[in-house]
Amino acid sequence: MRPDGFRAAGLLIAAAAHGVGAQSVGGPVMAAIPLACAAIAVAEGDDLVGFFVRKERKEHGLQRWVEGPVEAGTSCLVVEDTVTTGGSTVAAIERIREEGLEIRGALCVVDRLAGGGEAIAEAARAPFRALVTIDEIYPDRPDRA
Repeated sequence: MRPDGFRAAGLLIAAAAHGVGAQSVGGPVMAAIPLACAAIAVAEGDDLVGFFVRKERKEHGLQRWVEGPVEAGTSCLVVEDTVTTGGSTVAAIERIREEGLEIRGALCVVDRLAGGGEAIAEAARAPFRALVTIDEIYPDRPDRA
């Protein structure tokens, strides 16, 4: 949540989206919003949009699970800030599929290496990658064997 980090994350995420041919970036509501905003803010041109997946459907309005300028057939990169088990991202992927979006890949900022990356790749049926792992940023953590 600092300008340099926001810009750097945006550049990396936008590049990853373009690399897999995604027209949009998004994912679980809390984690994906700043990441999608960062990516669309730095993307070249107007070819990348953001979206997010609600935890619960609103009981009024359009009652959509997926919010943003996307529709069935829109290609996407699913984004998440930190992945542990991958549960919230896998749930979001299910909603994304229900809305008919085409998942081209999944990306997280930090993978805690607890199996979540594999779960996300399986659910997405697309490549998963992390910008960094917990081992890279905290190699001497106490829980490491």
